Amino acid sequence: MSGLETQLQALATEATAEIAAVTGLDELEQQRVAYLGKKGKLSEILRGMGKLSPEERPKIGAIANDVKTAIQTDLDQKRDRLEQAQIAAQLAAETLDVTMPGVSYPLGKIHPLNSIIDRVIEIFVGMGYTVAEGYEMESDYYNFEALNTPADHPARDMQDTFYLPDGNLLRTHTSSVQIRHMENHQPPLRIIAPGRVYRRDTVDATHSAVFHQVEILAVDKGLTFTDLKGTLKEFVRQMFGEELAMLFRASYFPFTEPSAEVDVQWEGKWLEVLGCGMVDPNVLKAVGYDPEIYSGFAAGLGVERFAMVLHHIDDIRRLYSSDLRFLRQF
Repeated sequence: MSGLETQLQALATEATAEIAAVTGLDELEQQRVAYLGKKGKLSEILRGMGKLSPEERPKIGAIANDVKTAIQTDLDQKRDRLEQAQIAAQLAAETLDVTMPGVSYPLGKIHPLNSIIDRVIEIFVGMGYTVAEGYEMESDYYNFEALNTPADHPARDMQDTFYLPDGNLLRTHTSSVQIRHMENHQPPLRIIAPGRVYRRDTVDATHSAVFHQVEILAVDKGLTFTDLKGTLKEFVRQMFGEELAMLFRASYFPFTEPSAEVDVQWEGKWLEVLGCGMVDPNVLKAVGYDPEIYSGFAAGLGVERFAMVLHHIDDIRRLYSSDLRFLRQF
């Protein structure tokens, strides 16, 4: 047996053992290059064929091909086993045990203030109203003057209104939305204006400097206080879920005449729930409506007030605390 033949047989035995010991695909590729690469062990042995006689070369060449084929077969079989093991491990890692309890992710809920606003909108949209929105920063004209508020009215006092350096202010009610809407639309119209408002109130259990209102406005030919009472009666019925005794008490608002505050008897108590009245003719004139042809009614409610009454909340500050112990109740 020639020396090259011995080397080739030893190489085949060595390769079989090395490949069998491989544990990863990267390591297997390294073994392939080490044995069958251009500068691998097999190529290194075959460089000695130039010293063989013409009679020995075919024999050694055939043996070299057999060794190469055997090594390649070992590599292919090992690669198949490693890939199958890798797939099996991945499947095992990704397998779900459907008998195990699921993972619970807490879901957010609608805040009680948003819930009240959504309910009010739903009720009035069902009665044919549309939602109108406006600016939280307003001019004196839209917040006061166009709403028939005299210059010496207490609502203009610095203690009640947040005035800004440029002469504008933070709206004290959403009635300014009604003025802007009427300027750009002709009767008949029925709108509700929900939104955030600002007043210089001292924060306590029943007051906040920032709170929410929803105001209602209807303008058409022939509207009367009876239409206003019927609308509010239906709203209260749907809001509280039952027929409630209602009391209209005479009041004063600069932009309505006559004006009233509305109380309802709920759970054995009389509760003030909103203010209302017929739109003052001066307000209609300010937006270009002829008060001899058109009349209208308006009403406004405090969202926080409704939330506190309906949910028996004792302190308005709880609505702004973001305390999950409180919010999880709704």
